[in-house]
Amino acid sequence: MFNGSIVALITPMDDKGKICRISLKKLINYHIANGTTAIVSVGTTGESATLSHDEHISVVMMTLDLSNGRIPIIAGTGANSTAEGISLTKSFNNTGIAACLTVTPYYNRPTQDGLYQHFRAIANNTDLPQILYNVPLRTGCDMLPETIARLAEIKNIIGIKEASGNLSRFSQIQELVDNNFILLSGDDANALDSMRLGSKGVISVTANIAAHDMAQLCALAQQGNLPEARCLNQRLMPLHQMLFCEPNPIPVKWAAKQLGLIAQDTLRLPMTPLTNSGQIKITQAMIKAGLI
Repeated sequence: MFNGSIVALITPMDDKGKICRISLKKLINYHIANGTTAIVSVGTTGESATLSHDEHISVVMMTLDLSNGRIPIIAGTGANSTAEGISLTKSFNNTGIAACLTVTPYYNRPTQDGLYQHFRAIANNTDLPQILYNVPLRTGCDMLPETIARLAEIKNIIGIKEASGNLSRFSQIQELVDNNFILLSGDDANALDSMRLGSKGVISVTANIAAHDMAQLCALAQQGNLPEARCLNQRLMPLHQMLFCEPNPIPVKWAAKQLGLIAQDTLRLPMTPLTNSGQIKITQAMIKAGLI
C-alpha cells in the first residue's frame, strides 16, 4: 500500500477560493486510472497551511468519499502545535483513512527530544498508522536519524517521508531501524536514487501532472530495470526541478490547469499566481517531459 508513486495531491479551488468538488473528483479518477498507489490529502502540497481546521477535515473526508475505496487515502495531519496535531489525527480515527502523514513542527524549531515527544503524543492518541515527514528546507526543523529510530520503536509509526535532500539519510536511517520501517522519498528529483538505496517509493508533486510516468518510474525501479528508469527519469528531470521554480504548489497548480485536470489554479494568500517567467519555465519543462 505505501510504496510506488504516492501523490501529494493539490487541493483544487474555484475562482472564489472555495474547494472545488468537481475538480477533486476528476483528479482522483485521473490518479486511479494512471497507477498512483495512494493519495495524500491535504498535505503541505494540498495547502494545509491556508485551510481552516474544519476545511482540512472536510477535504480529506471528501477525498475519501470520492475515492470510494478504490485507492488508499493518507490524511495530512501535520501541525506546529502538538495539541492541533492530535486533534486533526483523532478526527480521522475509524473513518477508513489508511494512514496519517505528519510533518515536523514548523517555525518553533523543537529539539530532537521535543520532536520525539511531539510524534509520540500524536501516535498515542490513535491506532492509525503514522508516517513521519522531514522537510527541513520548508520547516526550519531537521529530524535526525537517531530520533527517527527512537520513533520507529512506537508500533503505529510505520515510516517516513524523507525530504532533506541528503541521499545519505536513507542509508543512515536504514542502519537504525528494522526492515519493516517504510522509507519514502519526498523529493521527485532524487526518488530514483533513493529507491536504489532502499526507499519504497516517493510521495510526489510531479505525479499531480505526470501520474502515469511517475507510476512507471517507480515500477521500473522496483523491477530493477535501472536503464529504462534512468531514461524516464531524465525526461522528467526538468519537470521535477521546475515545479519548484516558485514555491510549491504554485507551479504544479498552474500546470494542472493547463492540462485540464482542474478548472482553476486558484491559490490562497499569501500564495500568489505563477509569474509569466514561471509559466515559460513550466511550459518548457512540460514539453520536454512529453506532457504537451
